[in-house]
Amino acid sequence: MTIELTMLAWSVALGLVHVLLAAALATRQRGLKWNAGNRDGEVKPLTGVAARAERASRNFLETFVFFAAAVLAVVLAHRNTAHTALGAQVYFWARVAYGPVYAAGIPYLRTLIWIAAFWGFLQVLEALF
Repeated sequence: MTIELTMLAWSVALGLVHVLLAAALATRQRGLKWNAGNRDGEVKPLTGVAARAERASRNFLETFVFFAAAVLAVVLAHRNTAHTALGAQVYFWARVAYGPVYAAGIPYLRTLIWIAAFWGFLQVLEALF
């Protein structure tokens, strides 16, 4: 399996961690009754770490679909190179760092990590052009 596909597989696992962590923290704030219920009506807004974890999860999902499409296209087109392998690794490891930094509420470092992940994605995407 290529490095790009390996990073894609690990990114899928990371995405699940994001979703499960955000859900667990939301349930902790809103209660098990909310989680098990039909969630009709007004939802109490999340605060603190739970709110930041939910936003980090949503941000991951917003970028992941583009990363996944680029990786699959690069591998299927046999356009993977050392640059795409590095890009996929940078994307993954930056996304690993992004969640905890966002949850901790460290604003500028969070942005730098996001930029690193975006750079990694662009390295993969560039191979298609």
